[in-house]
Amino acid sequence: MKKTFTLCLFFILFCTIAFCQDILTAGAFFQSVSEYYGTLNDYESSVTILADNKKTEMTGRVSFKRPNLLRIDFSKPDTQVICFNGNTLTVYLPGSRAIFNQEVSSSGSSAGANLATPQGLTLLSRYYSIAYETGPQAVSLDEGNPEHVIKLLLSRKTNSEGFRTIKLSINPDTKLIRRIEATSVNNENFVFNFTNYALNQNIPDTRFLYDAPSSANTYNNFLYTE
Repeated sequence: MKKTFTLCLFFILFCTIAFCQDILTAGAFFQSVSEYYGTLNDYESSVTILADNKKTEMTGRVSFKRPNLLRIDFSKPDTQVICFNGNTLTVYLPGSRAIFNQEVSSSGSSAGANLATPQGLTLLSRYYSIAYETGPQAVSLDEGNPEHVIKLLLSRKTNSEGFRTIKLSINPDTKLIRRIEATSVNNENFVFNFTNYALNQNIPDTRFLYDAPSSANTYNNFLYTE
């Protein structure tokens, strides 16, 4: 009896270990996504941004090119632009007829546009704990939505990070991020939805040179202005 029980226990333990080896950990899945983004030279995507607990909605088209060029042309608010050319962050607010320019050092650039790069994903893995929100199986992006994603929950390791939690919804087949949900320390929620990806289109560098309206007021280095 004891021998039979021992054999059964061993068999259960063996099956459990074999089963666990087939399950991709959340950290390993996140790493595979980061590595895939590292293979992309450029991409464009439609983006919808929800803020103030979904009371404010912005829509536009985002363009990214390695290593750290980024531009968002908004259709709502119409003609609003955010552009980073590797050295200067430019924000145009049409409602205020204002242009905000901020020079960014090479060491500081990773805090801005580089969040959309493998380096930015590496920073997230360094400063946030990564876990599955609902398990390793793909689930519906929303209730009743036929699209399935793998959902990750990132929780900050220290109080110095600006967001308490970040949720990532990732298409398991394409490894492209479909949604980012970020909750700030003040419980403000921001949701970024990405659709209609176009990959490796050989976007020219000139795409990230913004010709701002001459009639707008310009404010330089606004992040450091008291």
